[in-house]
Amino acid sequence: MHPDADRLWPGPRWALALLLAAMGMLGPFAIDAYLPAFGTMAQVLSASSLQMQQTLSAFLLGFAVMNLFHGSLADAFGRRPVVLWGLAVFSLASVGCALTNSINALILMRGLQGLAAGAGMVVSRAIIRDLFAPADAQRVMSQVTIWFGVAPAVAPLVGGWLYVQAGWASVFWGLAVFGSALWLLVWRALPETLPPAHVQRFTPGPLLRGYIDMARRPQMLPLVVASGVPFNGMFLYVLAAPAFLGTHLQLAPTQYFWFFFVNVGGLMAGAWVSGRLAGRVAPERQVRLGFAVVGVASVANVVLNALLAPHVAWALWPVTAYSFGWALLAPVVTLMVLDVVPERRGMAASLQAALGAAANALVAGLVVPLVMHSTLALAVASALLAAVGAGCWGWLRRQGR
Repeated sequence: MHPDADRLWPGPRWALALLLAAMGMLGPFAIDAYLPAFGTMAQVLSASSLQMQQTLSAFLLGFAVMNLFHGSLADAFGRRPVVLWGLAVFSLASVGCALTNSINALILMRGLQGLAAGAGMVVSRAIIRDLFAPADAQRVMSQVTIWFGVAPAVAPLVGGWLYVQAGWASVFWGLAVFGSALWLLVWRALPETLPPAHVQRFTPGPLLRGYIDMARRPQMLPLVVASGVPFNGMFLYVLAAPAFLGTHLQLAPTQYFWFFFVNVGGLMAGAWVSGRLAGRVAPERQVRLGFAVVGVASVANVVLNALLAPHVAWALWPVTAYSFGWALLAPVVTLMVLDVVPERRGMAASLQAALGAAANALVAGLVVPLVMHSTLALAVASALLAAVGAGCWGWLRRQGR
């Protein structure tokens, strides 16, 4: 913790949680908000469906690669400068997306957006642990998860409304306004929280040694996997939404919001309970409870899909319960990751975000195309992803770590 942590943020915790969550929302908003305009953008820019997909791939690639460095930069130069520069570059890249009349230029600007969008998400995790002791940090992390959970559901709605009202470019103008307003809020309100004693050198040698040292810590990678891989057990349903909701459950596109509504509800409820349990239940016990909920939801999901024909009346609820369990354990495990190497919390947050992004990309590119044809295959894949995370946690417990 910062030695002056009590004086750095004089306002209420919920206000800090809302600001940090908004910093983390840039990524989901930049991914989801422009999806309703895909068809029109392809026509206007004379782009193929493959080229339009590359606008998403360029963002995700930049997002994943730069996540490795946001935290290390924040450990060397401070939390505020990294966030402010990230927001500034994101806003300028959004303007570039809005003004472009070429698909190649759009792909380039989307890559630049991706490079900058992860700064707030990565650095916000380090800021929480800079300012708060473990129990309070868990409460704030849970509040951030509650607010952050709204982004995937709201982004397509906001993007679709802007697209209908003012055309596809307005979506990127909206992202530019969001990024600029957030830059102003951070500049005015967010303090520098990096403890002076924890400043690190940002040079290739120490940076490489830091990552090697972190990877050698026996609890680091299992903890990252324990939270990051089970997330994909629910995320694959989001990625497979057109097939899962439209083909298997026979929902019209206007009815898709019900899935996002109940799924986000599960996330927010789990994060709220996680915050309420902070300081009352041992962290390890809370993680076990979260995995128990995820396990029961996974087994129920597989059994129901094996015995019953897909139907909206029951098919959404196991995924919602899974989301609840993951949100119950994720804030706790995230804080454990940050505390593996207290003097390099920014780097730890970067490693967690980068590996999580890599897992997301693997699931999106490989797993979802293999299982989206069947609700039973989706349920089995979700259960296996949960089992990987639970297995890593069980290994840590058996090792006494």
